[in-house]
Amino acid sequence: MTDEQINIAIAKACGWDNDDIERGYTLCQFSEIVPDYCNDLNAMHEAEKIFDSALYCRYIDELCTQAIKGKNSMYLATAAQRAEAFLKTIGKWEEQN
Repeated sequence: MTDEQINIAIAKACGWDNDDIERGYTLCQFSEIVPDYCNDLNAMHEAEKIFDSALYCRYIDELCTQAIKGKNSMYLATAAQRAEAFLKTIGKWEEQN
């Protein structure tokens, strides 16, 4: 997935709808642009808050897998690794052809 596709997919999971994304503004997000989840750890931290405890456990498992691929600890996972783990957790990750 491209960074733009990832950012849009996570934004939708966090409550943005297509109109919000096209308009680039939503009052519930207090932002004028879709967050850059792929490059911003703070944005990913906010996105992670949507998980209930069961999904959070699945997310942590997936995050560990992503971090190991990158040869680092889960605690040092990049925003991109967290974004991929997030989308895989909710079943929205699409492999590139």
